[in-house]
Amino acid sequence: MKERVLGNDLKVSEIGLGTMSMSFGYGKTPDPKEMVKVLQEAVELGEHFFDTAEVYGPYVNEELLGEALAPYKKQVTIATKGGIKVVDGKQVVDGRPEELVKSVEDSLKRLGLEAIDLYYLHRVDPNTPIEDIAFTMQKLIKAGKIKHWGLSEAGVNTIRKAHAVEPLTAVESEYSLWTREPEIELLPVLEELNIGFVPFSPLGKGFLTGTISADKEFESGDSRGALPRFQKEAMAANQKLVDVIKEFAKDKEATPAQIALAWLLAQKPWIVPIPGTTKIHRVKENMGAANLQLTHEEIAALTKAADEIQIIGHRYTPELAKRVGL
Repeated sequence: MKERVLGNDLKVSEIGLGTMSMSFGYGKTPDPKEMVKVLQEAVELGEHFFDTAEVYGPYVNEELLGEALAPYKKQVTIATKGGIKVVDGKQVVDGRPEELVKSVEDSLKRLGLEAIDLYYLHRVDPNTPIEDIAFTMQKLIKAGKIKHWGLSEAGVNTIRKAHAVEPLTAVESEYSLWTREPEIELLPVLEELNIGFVPFSPLGKGFLTGTISADKEFESGDSRGALPRFQKEAMAANQKLVDVIKEFAKDKEATPAQIALAWLLAQKPWIVPIPGTTKIHRVKENMGAANLQLTHEEIAALTKAADEIQIIGHRYTPELAKRVGL
């Protein structure tokens, strides 16, 4: 797979692999042994950029990657995140420098690494000055514990303040054909500051693949069941966008997922989406989007068609939305 550059010099595969669903968030947890096979097959196929987080599982997702990718340490780039703790079964944002230092040490052990390639603050802690966190990341970089750092779901003012202390390599946030908010403020600021962008949920948590119908019943433990955008009425209305994507896919002899990913790749050369999956055939499918060439006219037509569809439902619950864009 071809490479892209995040920030000044972090080279990663053009499409990464988000691994959260291998341990967390989408209903029944897959067999870890099967996930080890998927991860290793992905590397053999040419995938070498993997995204995890301390809180995924919680904690076991990093261990999964540590086991699966141990034979490929020199071939892969691993991004992980800290700053969210689990207290009494609930996620709590905690960006205190001493807690982040501990989290980095713990992540290094779980991942079996001497240094983390890309370390994100998972969510901005309103009770901790971002400058203090940036200075902590600076010290961790100088100590050789992390190589690059980034922010997840941060607002542009926070990004500017953090970048002024210790340059950011990447920002991670949701971006896709049905989540277009980053185009308003975020993308222009990232381009100005030469910060890479790593969109998570680039396939709309599976909805943009065309495999989820409005009458789908989400199983217990599948976080999508609580999201406004995945309520039956919202999915029925949002099907219009999926239908558009399917038409483009038919014309290009591609899948809807490949069209959605190719559209993202076409937006900026420093955008690297990280679709998640637990199936190796989906890994292959997603990687194939890098070889799908959309013309300027096709990109414009798809963008225009998406612009004309009103997406129903917020992407987060009200509680989760409070942690975004600070």
